[in-house]
Amino acid sequence: MDSISSPQAEMLLDEEPQGGPTFLDRLFDHGLLIRTGVDGLYGRSGAFESVVEALDRLISRLGAADGAEVMRFPPGMSRPAFERSGYLKGFPNLAGTIHSFCGDGAGHAEILACVEEGRDWTDQQEATDVVLTPAACYPLYPVAAARGALPAEGRLFDLQSYCFRREPSLEPTRMQLFRMREYVRMGSPEQVLAFRESWLERGTAMMRDLGLPLAIDVANDPFFGRAGRMLANNQRAQGLKFELNVPVNSVEKPTACLSFNYHQDHFGSTWELRQADGSVAHTACVGFGLERITLALLKHHGLDLAAWPEAVRDALWG
Repeated sequence: MDSISSPQAEMLLDEEPQGGPTFLDRLFDHGLLIRTGVDGLYGRSGAFESVVEALDRLISRLGAADGAEVMRFPPGMSRPAFERSGYLKGFPNLAGTIHSFCGDGAGHAEILACVEEGRDWTDQQEATDVVLTPAACYPLYPVAAARGALPAEGRLFDLQSYCFRREPSLEPTRMQLFRMREYVRMGSPEQVLAFRESWLERGTAMMRDLGLPLAIDVANDPFFGRAGRMLANNQRAQGLKFELNVPVNSVEKPTACLSFNYHQDHFGSTWELRQADGSVAHTACVGFGLERITLALLKHHGLDLAAWPEAVRDALWG
């Protein structure tokens, strides 16, 4: 729909010779990311975090006038609420559960023996009532529904959380634990679609101000299995999801850094979330991948933050 590119961006993406250090290698070598021994699970340096924090403040400034209610949830949520959300229907392969030891002394001894002998010890654990949060908005819906019907003007929420998706990868933009900043709008179809359109414009302007090449495309969620392909096709056909993509790993397969989603009445029906007139509420959200935007900035402006263009530094740090 909308795209911006630059010769400098393509040059940066092509600068790594075949067989040479990858972008991920260079992030490790510069200490921006820290190895943990698990693909997609990394520590972050102070410099990396300074960009994430600046982006978070920038997003807050962009949405400040809207008066969103701020909520911050931990990276775990209720297992019953997770099951009710329907996430397992579309993404069972991405879900992460939290298990814990619930046994007795004999079970503890068995765990220690397994560890000592290099055998699997996890069969001594049981699922808890907590699962890892897959998207920042998921813990919100039951909380909002418990308040009763929405006011006539609907509601707007500001969220941020670490999220988990089980997809280990050597692409630095595909982390298993990452932070998502979201604004979530609840109300009538007209209210939530106007919200999404507004953030399409704001998000595009923000990324342009950060000097990043971008394209906005119709997209779909990575639904699982044969039935998932039908859901994905329907989602694209109805224009329910747009992504703002930036080339980070390659020009051919750019990375979604922002997403703009219209859920229709899915969460309203699931959680019996009502509008003021009693009809089912519709919802929409805009999501910012804080690590992904940071990686896009590092890719296109270089690994030395002090050498970034002055306009980009001003946008982030004033």
